[in-house]
Amino acid sequence: MRVLFFGSGAFGAPTLRHLHETYGVCGVVSQPDRPAGRKRRSTPTPISEVAISLGLTLHRFENVNTATCVSSLHALNADAWVVIAFGQKLSPTLLDGPFAINLHASLLPRWRGAAPIHHAIMAGDSETGVSVITLAQVMDAGLVLGQTRHPIGVDITTGELHDSLAQLGPALIGTVLDQHASGEVQGIAQDPELVCAAPRLSRSDAVLDLQGDADTQRCRINGLSPWPGCRVLVDGVEIRLLRAAPHDADAAAGGFL
Repeated sequence: MRVLFFGSGAFGAPTLRHLHETYGVCGVVSQPDRPAGRKRRSTPTPISEVAISLGLTLHRFENVNTATCVSSLHALNADAWVVIAFGQKLSPTLLDGPFAINLHASLLPRWRGAAPIHHAIMAGDSETGVSVITLAQVMDAGLVLGQTRHPIGVDITTGELHDSLAQLGPALIGTVLDQHASGEVQGIAQDPELVCAAPRLSRSDAVLDLQGDADTQRCRINGLSPWPGCRVLVDGVEIRLLRAAPHDADAAAGGFL
């Protein structure tokens, strides 16, 4: 099976490696290199770095929906397109033809949007997971082709949960691709009444209301760690909060550390 992979963020790295080892990746599409760090050096995306290390053909497009890009990508004649944390919306023209699927870090329709892991933890959800869906013009609204569930620990941070969920991608994507190859893949429409929004966060969200209850504070601290982070002023000193856990793990509510 020839797979064309679209991705930029580190969330898709385990799946890209799996696809390379198990199927055949005919190309990787990622965002262009961007300035990063204090010295603003031009830096490739995490997916670009993986593609280069594996010796895969890498395409870095500023706008993947231009006529030239559409033509060149369709010419690769891939059997399937896999999209994970790519960072650009794919137009109907680009998606016209190929079997295209997306890996999303939530149990859709819960937590559609750019920050599903953050919001799941901040909301106090006891579990989350990953979903493989078809591509749709409404964000994360495609048919659900498969899901894998994962518990959310009381003291897990967004960074840790991100890495755990990323490891669920290879098996689930592989299952859906195999079902597609055998003509057995089936999609389930999402219930619009169960949709929850997970909008992008910013540094302005890293405000901790010390008047709130301890359990809400714990979820917010862990959900915002490591980025954008939580900071509080204590006697004029700014303290960064990296993790919070119930004082008594067996209690329904408690203090935080």
